Amino acid sequence: MEDLQSAAQKPADSFGWWFVLRGREVLLDADGGIPCGASPLVPAVGRVQRLGELDGLPCYAVDLPGDAAAPAGAAFVDPKPQLDRLTQCAGSMLARALEIAEWDRAHRFCGACGAPTVQRGAAIVRVCTNEACRREHFPRVSPVVIVAVERGDEILLGRSHHFPPGLYSVLAGFVDAGESAEEAAHREIFEETRLQIGDLRYFASQPWPFPHSLMLGYQARYVSGEIVCAPDEIEDAAFFRFDRLPSAFPLRATVAHWLIRDFCRRHGRNWPDGA
Repeated sequence: MEDLQSAAQKPADSFGWWFVLRGREVLLDADGGIPCGASPLVPAVGRVQRLGELDGLPCYAVDLPGDAAAPAGAAFVDPKPQLDRLTQCAGSMLARALEIAEWDRAHRFCGACGAPTVQRGAAIVRVCTNEACRREHFPRVSPVVIVAVERGDEILLGRSHHFPPGLYSVLAGFVDAGESAEEAAHREIFEETRLQIGDLRYFASQPWPFPHSLMLGYQARYVSGEIVCAPDEIEDAAFFRFDRLPSAFPLRATVAHWLIRDFCRRHGRNWPDGA
């Protein structure tokens, strides 16, 4: 029975893009880019997945052990800032690599019966080896609503406890089981700030591979209430005029950034300034 570990050696000499991961880090070459060539710069001791194509070349995710060392001139780095540096297509492929690697790590044993799982061929599915079970395990996707609440020429922004100093963003939260995305948007805003919203409208979606979320962006209108922050959720929240936003803001390659930018430009501000 062939698992991915033995199949990992097969594409090692293929020419393509190599998204080499060590836990939650990605390998960048000496030029600060995603390695491209006939090998992933490191020995093929990791688990390999074919991701698709980028610029006409195949892309591979290589998941290395946590003690793997970077080759000379290369470095393992936090992938989040790279999403702003890479092209949109390369950033999307990096996100896919991170999610596929996370799925492969998390589903090596069946969650229903505990038996080992195997992956046969290139399909992104691991199958339980217990003949009485045979459950299929696909990559997990966790929906998250992220909402830009507007009050005239102001937008609601808040700070999570784990944000870097000075950073504010639009509010977000996970969709609960049995709940629609729209219900989650109303609930999350009320739970975090005690505000009521209306005129909810869809804006855009984005995969967010930290580790496996799908961000569902919405815009909404403030209806009523005074801000009361849920202390276990956010440390501060306020309405900011389009021309008086905090100085720190989300990565450009995020739906949070897109929502704030769209709000500002509809009010005549080309935000971020100079962009």
